[in-house]
Amino acid sequence: MKLFRLWVLVFSAFIIFACCDDDCSCTSLQPVGDVSSSIETSSSCSSAEEKSSSSVNSSSVKEKSSSSKDASSSSVAKSSESSGKSSSSKKSSSSTVLATPCKTDSTDTCEYGSVKDDRDGQTYKTVKIGSQWWMAENLNYAYLQPTAEEDSSSFCYENLPENCEKYGRLYLWSAMMDSAGVFPENTKTKGCGRDVECNVSETVRGVCPKGWHVPDESEWLTLRDAMDETGDWDNKLKTTSGWSVENGIDEYGFSALPGGFAWVIDPISYQSSLGTYGRFWSTYEMGDCCGVFLNLFTGAMLDDLPKSFANSIRCVKD
Repeated sequence: MKLFRLWVLVFSAFIIFACCDDDCSCTSLQPVGDVSSSIETSSSCSSAEEKSSSSVNSSSVKEKSSSSKDASSSSVAKSSESSGKSSSSKKSSSSTVLATPCKTDSTDTCEYGSVKDDRDGQTYKTVKIGSQWWMAENLNYAYLQPTAEEDSSSFCYENLPENCEKYGRLYLWSAMMDSAGVFPENTKTKGCGRDVECNVSETVRGVCPKGWHVPDESEWLTLRDAMDETGDWDNKLKTTSGWSVENGIDEYGFSALPGGFAWVIDPISYQSSLGTYGRFWSTYEMGDCCGVFLNLFTGAMLDDLPKSFANSIRCVKD
């Protein structure tokens, strides 16, 4: 009798274990895939095919996540909003030298200087803001290298000399970078222009006077940080008159003017932008298509335009 009971117990145990294997009624917990390590399943009886499929799906998620990050990081400048708040426009450094507001309607204690352009004898007013020296006027050097459609690559708005005297010239990307290699410091920018990705990481003199250079994107952000501003910093840069939309307070003597822009197609188009827009190139580019610029309108933002547009230039000291 004891032997019979032992046999019954062994047989019952066998039936229970067989049920677990065949009917998947047993329950345990395990993670599914690398990405979803915090997600658990109630079944340990998945087939090898199901586990393989789960791994493939997990891998796909990882790849998509990685590509999304890459795409996001490649569009830093373009995603800057008019409020100046974006991943590219965070405070660039805790060591930024803050500038003190130095100009009001009745007083002007800003630190000014001047620079003479030996190429044509023009003298420009300059101003120190934080740790940077900036031109306080738009560049007006006549860079006259021809384009496929025009006999020059820099322009007076509407081809009127008086506009150049007041607002400076408008420069194509190729002119800004000195793509013709006119100046010896620009060997690495020779050939930079429309449909060409220049990808130069160092300081670019470009079309600026000797000892000065075209700002890159980070130098515009340093200027903003020096004013301790992340919102409407256009207000602190704009002149107190001359803007058709919204004048500024020119708190630091930068005196940004609305010189407009040109779209250099055949024929050239100025799109009634004088007095409304102040657009200033940087050397940062978005591939072979577009160049990044500081856009002053009803706010300040870093944006990009095709290299066939012509904008103003403010040079910064080396």
